[in-house]
Amino acid sequence: MSKEKRELLRDKKKGKIAGVCAGIADYFGIETWLVRIICVTAAVFGQGFVIVLYIAGWFILDEKPEQEQLKEEEHIAIKKRIWQAGEPPAGAFREVSGEYQDLEVRLQKMERYVTSNAYRLDRELKQL
Repeated sequence: MSKEKRELLRDKKKGKIAGVCAGIADYFGIETWLVRIICVTAAVFGQGFVIVLYIAGWFILDEKPEQEQLKEEEHIAIKKRIWQAGEPPAGAFREVSGEYQDLEVRLQKMERYVTSNAYRLDRELKQL
């Protein structure tokens, strides 16, 4: 059993300022808004120490590569608990159902072609 290697990276696409809070939320698998609330509260009551840590994170942490961001956008996330982010189950079901319907149509077209005379003719021409 191999665990997926996680890296602490800034996520500017989901972030408001530099993406540090979004990167931390992604690393720990929690909501971004929750990390932001914790950071703002800590900044107010922490006498500026959290602001220094945020700026340090801004300079130290690398940005998340575009390829990883694109992979995450393609992934369908379903809410399992109220506080988790993701697509509502009904919306996710519609999207997955639509994708399966598209695949079904493509499969029917392929079956029609393979069982047609045109397929046999093409196959015989290629064998010449």
